[in-house]
Amino acid sequence: MNLVYFVLCAYGLTQILVYSRIFKPIRPKHHFFHCSMCVGFWVGVFLFGINAYTELFKFDYNICNALILGCLSSGTSYALSMIISDDGVRIYKGGAK
Repeated sequence: MNLVYFVLCAYGLTQILVYSRIFKPIRPKHHFFHCSMCVGFWVGVFLFGINAYTELFKFDYNICNALILGCLSSGTSYALSMIISDDGVRIYKGGAK
């Protein structure tokens, strides 16, 4: 369950940072800040860094875990953002879009 909670927290925080209106005025114009994969990596590293302060997930502190959880967060945040939109699950008919 640690990984499920971690992935859901990472996805939620990434969505807020990349797509929310509240951060739009202060979000830099650089492509990095509009990419759920890029921001997702650093969200994963951030969540790893604060995992001692939550009971949702616990991971040992070492550089390998930080890198692996950053990559996990990046990949799952990107994949989920491609599957789920503001209107719900994306369904394409007649081929890829």
